[in-house]
Amino acid sequence: MPHEDEQQEYQRNLKRRVAEALKRAQAEEQRKEMVKQYLEPPAFDRLMNIRAANPELYAQLVGLIMQLVQTRRITARLSEAQLRSILEKMTDRREPTIAFKHK
Repeated sequence: MPHEDEQQEYQRNLKRRVAEALKRAQAEEQRKEMVKQYLEPPAFDRLMNIRAANPELYAQLVGLIMQLVQTRRITARLSEAQLRSILEKMTDRREPTIAFKHK
């Protein structure tokens, strides 16, 4: 009987993990559809490219867009140029300068 108990436990865990994955996928789809309303088609395409290339950056960008929508700072659909501008500000990393002092 211990073997059956292990198998039942495995099936319960598997069902739970599948349910959690489905819930995450549905939440992601809702976020994607909501963001799509505030982006012009080329900007949305760029966002989906970012999603494929860098999921962490995508999540940050979607979070920022949602925050801008909630605070009513976005009143019209964002163009691709505006999205690129937001992206540049988010990823602005200044190169360190190395100064050599000659004696």
